[in-house]
Amino acid sequence: MQNIEGIPAEDELIRLLLKRQTELNALLEVTQAINRNAGTTVLIQMLQVILKSYLQVGRFRFLIEQGGAFHLISKYGGEIESLTALNNACSKLKKSKTALPLANHEDTLLKKYDYFIPIYHKKQALAFVLIANFNTSGELLNNDLSFIQTLVNVIVVALENKKLFKERIKSERFLREMELAGEVQNMLMPLKTYKDDYVEIAAKYIPHQTIGGDYFDFKKLNSTEYLMCIADVSGKGISAALLMSNFQASLFAWSSVENDLTTIIKKLNKIVLDNTKGEKFITLFLGKYNTENRKLSYINAGHNAPILFSEGSTITLKSGTTMIGALDDLPFVNQGEIYIPPGSLLVNYTDGLLDHETPGLKDWEETDLINFIRLNGTKKPDKFNKLLFDYINNDVKGTPIDDVTLLTLLFY
Repeated sequence: MQNIEGIPAEDELIRLLLKRQTELNALLEVTQAINRNAGTTVLIQMLQVILKSYLQVGRFRFLIEQGGAFHLISKYGGEIESLTALNNACSKLKKSKTALPLANHEDTLLKKYDYFIPIYHKKQALAFVLIANFNTSGELLNNDLSFIQTLVNVIVVALENKKLFKERIKSERFLREMELAGEVQNMLMPLKTYKDDYVEIAAKYIPHQTIGGDYFDFKKLNSTEYLMCIADVSGKGISAALLMSNFQASLFAWSSVENDLTTIIKKLNKIVLDNTKGEKFITLFLGKYNTENRKLSYINAGHNAPILFSEGSTITLKSGTTMIGALDDLPFVNQGEIYIPPGSLLVNYTDGLLDHETPGLKDWEETDLINFIRLNGTKKPDKFNKLLFDYINNDVKGTPIDDVTLLTLLFY
């Protein structure tokens, strides 16, 4: 029995089987290289060797999608066309999902090639291949075109997996760095509670992301004075956290050598401006409490006004200046001073405490916070903070859209 070309059918079958075995061996070698995590260059070189030596492909162009555009990652044979010309030519065939003959195509670039082979995943084009000087015919033609498409598809998938793996590693490394930065930032924050014969504090800090741009501090300067600060950097994330860390160091340095709050604020303004060139700013409330005369001296630099609950009434502490880091020189600085009766509660907070998405019907504004303080201002700081957050979560049903910091002080 003979086939139509006069070649014994048995011989033709043996030739096809040997060809299939060679193809399987080639695919196996490529797969093993992929499993060994061979580099992109090695995989492309293996592809070229198989096409040149085994399939006798004389000219080859391999374009792959990367970042929304197609890039020429492998080529050999003939004069190399520009990427723009190849992209324009292949775009005329992008709707095709099967191999197309090009000998009679109207495009002058495409007609120089024998076949166009697309690689798709669902409806997304991943790669295009052009081949020329490819003389296979008859039944072997469809077999070889199918093999080339399979081989290229395996390599495309491998390169895509490499990209996804690198992106995952990069993402995991970034998340880990964020976690470490958050841990460092938490270490820079003071103790959340403090109590002595003169004052008791409780603080709550909730960063919107892993790290945030809020800051608070409370420290004893000497036997009769305490320094308190709450601040908020414009923006979020690492840049805000780095600026806040620098601000903290600067505040520590100047408060240890300078007694005048106005001088400290002006120094801090210059430092922040030098560091950010006016691209970021900080709002803050800086206060100094003297236990002997029970006076709180303070400067509010564009920050949410702390609320003092004293003897049944509330007062907002607004005296001060503008935000720091926005102007070369602060246009004015008005230092406030207020007498603090025993049993007074001072509530310091950043704007994240009020800036909530509230799906419920209840409003949540400064006036609502003041009313809450009037109802609960006799509580101890830790109890007050818990009641406040319970109220926001359960009654207001608010979801924070920014960093939240709450610093509550009770004066004995």
